Amino acid sequence: MTKEQIDQLLQINANKIAPEFIETIRERMENADEGAVNAAFAGLKGTTMMTIIAWLLGCYGVDRFMLGETGLGVAKLLTCGGCGIWGLIDIFTAAGRTRKYNANKILEQI
Repeated sequence: MTKEQIDQLLQINANKIAPEFIETIRERMENADEGAVNAAFAGLKGTTMMTIIAWLLGCYGVDRFMLGETGLGVAKLLTCGGCGIWGLIDIFTAAGRTRKYNANKILEQI
């Protein structure tokens, strides 16, 4: 991929990726196949949607299950979101956790 294509793709998806991973992703994209890069960026989860899911279904651990945190999802489900406290905290941290999940998923696929 060209530098311009990489910059454009990262700029479009900047709100879905944790900032601390941007440079690492950029370096890997320079050496990766264009098809693999496009596939890696195709299935990113939206931060707004994950925040809404944490708000509506957080006490059942659905937000944790969707981010691949099965153990924490089960714990959250069994404790009803930590009696509501854990669920409330997750509403405010859902966007950041989603950005890290997306960045790690991209790095795994490239």
